[in-house]
Formats: sequence, structure tokens, C-alpha cells
Amino acid sequence: MPDTDAARWLVLFHQIPPTPSYLRVKVGRRLQGLGAVAVKNSVYVLPRTDEALEDFQWVRREIVAGGGEASVCEARFVEGLSDPAIEGLFNAAREADYAALAREARALQAAATRRGKPRPGAEDKTAATLLRLRKRLAEIVAIDFFGASGRDAVEGPLAAIETALRTDAPAGEGDPAVPGEFRGRTWVTRAGVHVDRIASAWLIRRFIDADARFRFVRPPEKIEKGEIRFDMFEAEFTHEGDLCTFEVLLRRFALRDPGLARLGEIVHDIDLKDGKYAHPETPGLDHLIAGIAMRHKDDDARLQDGAAALEALYEYFKRKR
Repeated sequence: MPDTDAARWLVLFHQIPPTPSYLRVKVGRRLQGLGAVAVKNSVYVLPRTDEALEDFQWVRREIVAGGGEASVCEARFVEGLSDPAIEGLFNAAREADYAALAREARALQAAATRRGKPRPGAEDKTAATLLRLRKRLAEIVAIDFFGASGRDAVEGPLAAIETALRTDAPAGEGDPAVPGEFRGRTWVTRAGVHVDRIASAWLIRRFIDADARFRFVRPPEKIEKGEIRFDMFEAEFTHEGDLCTFEVLLRRFALRDPGLARLGEIVHDIDLKDGKYAHPETPGLDHLIAGIAMRHKDDDARLQDGAAALEALYEYFKRKR
């Protein structure tokens, strides 16, 4: 039985003198980099872990060395702020981070996939910018403590850029897959699954590999020999051009089903947020998947609930005239 009296949070209280002025800026940036959120002026919170405690101790040392005062304590909120409300603060901060990075990623994708002869050095510049965006994404993921939404909106454009930069695999031209080679296998994707990975897993088990097993990793965790990656960096099946992974699977496995095509368009719009198809069912599935992600931290549970929702929607499209 869980210990309901256990402290879930670490709290840093500080008072920083007005001079030197750079100290407040330095501490603010340090706390932001740690992923801490402010619950009041000069009161910051992190989930209680050994790493977070060490981080707050270093910040406290910097504040005291600069002539300020600071204390670190373990806390359990009893009245006023609730644990879900604090988790919401963390998610709101990370969603804002993801949204800002997604705007940069989409702008780079538009430039990288623009038709016409590229300018000299353009590919090198794109690759350097892509590396910077990947590094920034990894930094955000490291402080995304509660699985905020918005990561997929960054991963999609970045995967499309990576495909566009591959000279041996032009965007949107992956080889057709031989179904028999992909049965009874372990399929690997990033942990914290959301719409494209949930829908792709349903599609794999429903139409491609009924005996598929799924494993969820956090890069740079190693992939075992014989495992098949999907919707992740350098995967066998991932975004190609402006196609999400679900659409790539449909094309590579020649799944020419109008109901699946409609689902693919809905997943595309939720995942890439480009409003390309604007089907009326899109907002509903978007909210449903978001609710599933909020309800379950466990990826297998997300796949199970997501599969039920997708199966029902697919059945509706099959019967709808």
C-alpha cells in the first residue's frame, strides 16, 4: 500500500539581494534548466529525487555564495495546492517548451523540403540546425517529469528533415515491405507513447503482425538485434516527407483500405498539427488520446485503451457510407 504521507516534492525557498543583478538572472536560468516551476515568488518545486536534491543544493550554494539566503526542504501539500495541480504546472511549462521548439522544427522542415535546387552549403546548415534542435528536444525531455503533450509535434518535423537529408532514401520513397518478414517480432518505439505511436501499434498488431510484441525505450537505450523500430530516430518505419508513421506503414505495407486511410489522415493532423485534412472526427480523437495519456503513465495501458478507441472509430468508418 503506498505511503500517502511520503513527501513527493522538494521545495527551494530563496531570497536574492538586488545586487549583483546578474545573480538573479543566473539563478533563474539555472532553475529553468532544471525544470523547476515556481509555486510562489521565490518558491520553486521539483519532484523529490536524489538528483533533484543535489541540483537544488548546488543552486542554494550559488545563492548563498552571492550573498543571498536559501533553504531546501521536502514537502507534502495538504491544503491549497494539490499534487495534480502542481503536475499541471510542470506540464504547462513543458508544453510551452515543446510548442516553441515545434515552430522552429516546422520552419526548418519547410526549408529542408522546399522544391528546387538547394543553395551551396544549405544541407550543412540544415544538418547543424537539426542537431541543435535535437539537443534542445533532449533537454526538454529530460525535465518532462509527467509526460506533457506536444513532444510528437516536434518529433514529426525532425524525422521528416532527417529523411530529407538522407541522400540514399529520398522523402516519401521507402521500399515496399514484405509482410512475412515482419511477423512475430518485437517492435520498439520511444516511451511515453502518444497518438502516432499508439495508432501505429494498433495498426501493426491488427493488420501487419498479430503476434507483435512492443518494447518502449528511452534513447539512447540500445536496440537489440532483430527488433524493428517505429516512430523514432533512424527507425525502419518512421516519418517520411510529410507523412506520419501511421501513413508510412499504410503505404509500405500496401494497406489500401478507405477506413484506414481516413484514420491515417486524422492521425496525421493530430500528430503534425498542420490542418491538412481537417476531418470533423479529429478534435474528438485528439482529446481522447490526450485523456488516455493523462490517465495512464504505463505505455502498455495506453496502447490497450488507444486500441479500443481506434478499433471503434475504424468500425464506424467501415460501416459509414
